[in-house]
Formats: sequence, structure tokens, C-alpha cells
Amino acid sequence: MMSCFPCFTSQKSSKRVSSSTRGQSPVAHTEHPPVSQNNNTKPKAETTNEQDASNGNIAAHTFTFRELATATKNFRQECLLGEGGFGRVYKGKLENTGQLVAVKQLDRNGLQGNREFLVEVLMLSLLHHQNLVNLIGYCADGDQRLLVYEFMPLGSLEDHLLDISPTQKPLGWFTRIKIASGAAQGLEYLHDKANPPVIYRDLKSSNILLDEDFNPKLSDFGLAKLGPVGDKTHVSSRVMGTYGYCAPEYARTGQLTLKSDVYSFGVVLLELITGRRAIDTTRPPEEQNLVSWAQPIFRNPKRFPEMADPLLQGDFPVSGLNQAVAIAAMCLQEEASVRPLMSDVVTTLTFLSMAPAGGAPSPLPVQYPTSEEETSSDDENDQDEDSAEERQRAVAEAIEWGSQSRANNIGGQDGSGSTL
Repeated sequence: MMSCFPCFTSQKSSKRVSSSTRGQSPVAHTEHPPVSQNNNTKPKAETTNEQDASNGNIAAHTFTFRELATATKNFRQECLLGEGGFGRVYKGKLENTGQLVAVKQLDRNGLQGNREFLVEVLMLSLLHHQNLVNLIGYCADGDQRLLVYEFMPLGSLEDHLLDISPTQKPLGWFTRIKIASGAAQGLEYLHDKANPPVIYRDLKSSNILLDEDFNPKLSDFGLAKLGPVGDKTHVSSRVMGTYGYCAPEYARTGQLTLKSDVYSFGVVLLELITGRRAIDTTRPPEEQNLVSWAQPIFRNPKRFPEMADPLLQGDFPVSGLNQAVAIAAMCLQEEASVRPLMSDVVTTLTFLSMAPAGGAPSPLPVQYPTSEEETSSDDENDQDEDSAEERQRAVAEAIEWGSQSRANNIGGQDGSGSTL
């Protein structure tokens, strides 16, 4: 099925650095064939890992480069949906089925390398939820790396919240809460339903895609990591992600937990409430960092309405806004351990999206963030990130995750385990 995968060993992975990406590939739900039950993996051998991936661990369809070139009219400019550090995304139409797709073509000299490509293919082939993107297929012809998703015409949250034109209708309050609730449900699935849990690590407005009814889906899983299991409290990782969205303890120590995603969600929720970017250098210095700007307002609930996006023109329930701001404040606490679970966030946001006349929130005894640590990484580690060892570890983790999730599926069918 994946005879092209062994070629990964011949090409050095490109460097991945922090970047804020616009125009992510729009996608929607699609069905995948059952994942193979082959669990004979050998994580210590890179070639074995990639061969195992090619022997049935990935359920996505394989495309030839010629098929995708035809679908996108030879990657014409008129088909371009967006571009970023990873490369470009094109709108296409599959010749055999007539299905509209979004084709993500990785730049061979860009910021997303073989490691991220492998992780995204493996993860999205095994994770299935209404609020996660679903992979149709991929191409690994020669040195070409492409991912194929079903097309979603509304693009990303960023396009409708932060990059709107004067003639574009702004998102209404309840549409914003609906998007927040759906994104939270996607994270809840990764944290609580997937086994082992998955840390998304790259939540931001440009990675939340919208279908025609503004239902959100999380996209771009190239930075996803398996979460801590057993007695472990965190996983250690080189600091990756986007400045302004990274949790301060992760930026400071490289220690990654599920609560790191909770912080990033708090930033996105704050963007939805305010219509402001996480980092906006066009604003006055004291307002350029969204979380730092919000801190003094968090401490005074009477000022919460001041945070509302002016484009809403006051058309929102004050009690609902107060509760949404309180949720954001909880998610953005400096101490990771006191941030809420995503399941609790989902419960509250689901209520807010369905009950516009909800009661006023009680004051929350929380400690609010006092500083924003700058995301940084050591340039000396760039070659390590691109190394075969790093790529090998990523493949081994994803295949191990797939093996365990398949075992859980079997157990769940017998009533003895959970299913994804």
C-alpha cells in the first residue's frame, strides 16, 4: 500500500520552526477502511518502522503525483487556497470521482519535513472525530510530499475572525461560541478518548477549519505528541508551536502536558471574544500581547464587557460573555495544574451555546497570568530535529499509538475496553 514510504530514509527532513499559517487546507469528514491488525513493529529500527507503516498501519488512500497534478490543474495559481511555512494548499477535483479536495503540498525546502508529514498521516489515519480533520490520502512519490483532504469552502477561523474585509459580515456571538465548543470537543477527544492521549500542541485560529455550517475541525497534526501515560506527569520535547499560543511552562522548560493545550485553547477563546490576534504588532505596545492585555481586566469582572469585539456591536448576552471570559481566564492561569480539564470546558461551552439566558457567573477564585514567556528554541538543536533518530522516534510513537488504539478497539467490541 505504501511502497513509496521507504524513500523517506533518503531525504533529510526539513527544519520546522514556529510559524503562523493562513489558509490551512479545508476538510470535512470522510470514512476510512479498517486499520490493519499488524502489530509486529520494531521501534528501534527506522527502516522497519517505515516498512511497517507501508504494510498496512495507515488507512489513507495513496495518490500518485500525476493524479494530484491533474486534480489541481498542475498546481495553478488560480487553485491556490493559501500558503505558509509548510508549503502551499490548492483546491482540486479528483478526476475519477469528481470529489472536491484540498491538496497540501509540502515545500521541499520549507518548514515542515518528513517527520511532521509522517506524524500527520499516521495520526489522522487513526483518529476519527467530527471535530478533527479527516485525511483522504497522501502522496509520497519520489521527493514529493502531499496530503489530501476533503474540501471545505469556509476555510479557517482566522479568515472569518481576524482577516475580515470591511464588506465581510463578522461572526455573531453564538457562532463564535459554537466554534469554541466544537474545538473544545476535538481537544477533549484527543485528551480523554484517544488512548494513549494525544497532545495537539499547535492550536491556533488558522488551524481551526470551518464547514459550510461553521462547524469547526482541528487541522495540522504535524506537531502532535503522545501524552504522558502511567506515572508520568509530562513528556519532554523541544519547544515548538506558535508564539502567543504556547503555554508559559512549556516555553520555559520544554515539559509538555495536556494542560499545555488547555492554555492554547484559552488564547483562541480570547481571540473569539475580543476579535484580537494573540500577537498584534500593529497595536500600541501594551496591547500587542493579547493575554498580557487581558490580565488586568480578568481581575475585575465588571470590566468583562469591555473585552467584547467591537464588531459585535453589543449584540451578545452579557451573562454569556462574562462566563466565556471566566473560562478563558481559567484556561490561561500561570499554574498548569489548576487549569480546567477540557471535559469541563466542553460542558460549560455547550451550555453557553444552547442557553443564551444563563445566569450570571459567580466570581472565580483564580490566579491570573502575570507574564508571557517568549517561545524560544536553541538553534543548535535544529540538526537534531532533522535527524533520522528524531524521525524514527516520531514514527515509532505513532505506530505504537496505533497498535494500542487497535487493541483498545478489539477490547471495546468485547465489552472489556474503550474504543476510539
